[in-house]
Amino acid sequence: MQYLEMLYRLAVSLWAGGNAIFTLMLTPILFKTEGRDIAARIVGNLFPGYFRWGLACGVIALVCRLAGRGFDLKVPVIVLALMLAVTSFQAFYVEPRAAELKRQIGSFETTSKDHPLRKEFAKLHAVSAVCNLTVLAGGVVLVVLP
Repeated sequence: MQYLEMLYRLAVSLWAGGNAIFTLMLTPILFKTEGRDIAARIVGNLFPGYFRWGLACGVIALVCRLAGRGFDLKVPVIVLALMLAVTSFQAFYVEPRAAELKRQIGSFETTSKDHPLRKEFAKLHAVSAVCNLTVLAGGVVLVVLP
């Protein structure tokens, strides 16, 4: 059982830490140091792996939690399930839709912010940001909970 607990903590920490580095450090640096189109392309290329990483860490954490402590629906299990649901929504709906919108827009640098596709992308980006912060907050909660 001790190994399951260690693997659970490791999976949650890697998920939350990866989210924090990507969201709070890597992405802002890219958009500050590169042109918008280049930064968006780099981040867009990283997103599929980023979400697969989150889903893998989440599944490992959930399985370890349930196997190690039983199928009791306590706060950590509910938080993990919520984080996995949010990450799945991002991976299977938000990211593919955003990628398609980016393809249709072509260039953020030359397309007006008032363009309907840019407005749709901005709404989707806001949803994605809230999702990312939700997963990060859930990860922090899980790291500090016993």
